[in-house]
Amino acid sequence: MTDPSLSSALLLPLVAVVAGFIDTLAGGGGLLTVPALLLAGLPPINALATNKVQGSMGTLTASLVLMRKGFLKPDEILVPLLFCFLAAGCGTVLVQFLPSPLLRYVIPLVLLVIAAYFLFTPAAGEVAAHPRLGQPLYQSTVLPVIAFYDGLIGPGTGSFFTLAGVALRGQTLLQATVHAKAFNFMTNLASVVVFVVGGHVLWLTGLSMMLGQMLGASLASHVMIRGGARLIRPAIVLVCVAMLLRFWLSQ
Repeated sequence: MTDPSLSSALLLPLVAVVAGFIDTLAGGGGLLTVPALLLAGLPPINALATNKVQGSMGTLTASLVLMRKGFLKPDEILVPLLFCFLAAGCGTVLVQFLPSPLLRYVIPLVLLVIAAYFLFTPAAGEVAAHPRLGQPLYQSTVLPVIAFYDGLIGPGTGSFFTLAGVALRGQTLLQATVHAKAFNFMTNLASVVVFVVGGHVLWLTGLSMMLGQMLGASLASHVMIRGGARLIRPAIVLVCVAMLLRFWLSQ
């Protein structure tokens, strides 16, 4: 499989800018980039692989900006990061061999729950709350399940991580979103390693989209810091609704 035509190659980085911005604020950037890659003529496995490569640069950029601003301290979440990496790697290995028809029904349901949670609980994540789940159990069960899902297929992973942080760990919406960027980077990195070993990445396309992801993620990181929950909450709801519509229309 070769890289797409010149016209598609010029358009894809622009899509990546928008996707990087959306993904940093609310997750769901793949809602734009995966269809764009498929429309450019890439087979599904190459589209998924190339999407992970370019998406990893967006989550890395966002994480670095948040670290520099003092909002993200990697040494505090080293163990969860490791769990996310391993679980996502397993999911990416599996997706290359097994079809997952159940996801067609599970994904819309989970997206609906996330959108409803943030829409009908406006106070959730405004201030830190008492955790409903202890850190050891949370990092060894909930995070790996989300990471495995990301390696398997991925839509909405950033929103899933954010919801889990708010609902189960009592984090503020900003704290949960900041941690979600780091977790999502590790899941993307694990998938990239597996896809690279499998030879599925189209590097010219991936590298061109990385530049767009870096720009979009950098802009959104600064917006997120300034706007906090006031911007993150509606962004998550809108992205989840958009993904729901996409799934329903594709049936």
